[in-house]
Amino acid sequence: MEQQFHATTIFAIRHNGRAAMSGDGQVTFGNQMVMKHNAKKVRRLYRGQVVAGFAGSVADAFTLFEKFEAKLEEFHGNLSRASVELAKEWRMDKVLRRLEAMLIVMNKDELLLISGNGEVIEPDDGILAIGSGGMYALAAGRALKQYAPHLTAKEIAEAALTIAGEICVFTNNRLVIEEI
Repeated sequence: MEQQFHATTIFAIRHNGRAAMSGDGQVTFGNQMVMKHNAKKVRRLYRGQVVAGFAGSVADAFTLFEKFEAKLEEFHGNLSRASVELAKEWRMDKVLRRLEAMLIVMNKDELLLISGNGEVIEPDDGILAIGSGGMYALAAGRALKQYAPHLTAKEIAEAALTIAGEICVFTNNRLVIEEI
């Protein structure tokens, strides 16, 4: 039986003219052991203008970060075009096709989910979440956006991931938050 490093929660929101992404720091080995508490799964790319977060295999995600950053350079920071081109390559390439990860990417204007199935999805409500605690964070974020609209995007991103971390055993409270 092969052991895998997995599990995380990434949450992103566009709200009141701002955008924020949060990610927890836990890396789990199998289903039984926490290997790392402070992994950085949310980072800035392309001259600090793009924020990306991953869920899934760490090695696979780093490969995708590199590929995505190269696409951003190739298309001069055009987030949509770089995302579509990455998704196409990811789906068609025999090696990349085996990668087990998902990405959320955003800049000041757009928020997108990229998957290995060739999907590039822009959410209707300006909120995305992925990973083992993603559905908890998504529910919390939607409620906060609707019922506490005075909160900032960063405050909602932090609160949504904190709530997910209280419910999901694969999500911890050591958060990395990036805001645009």
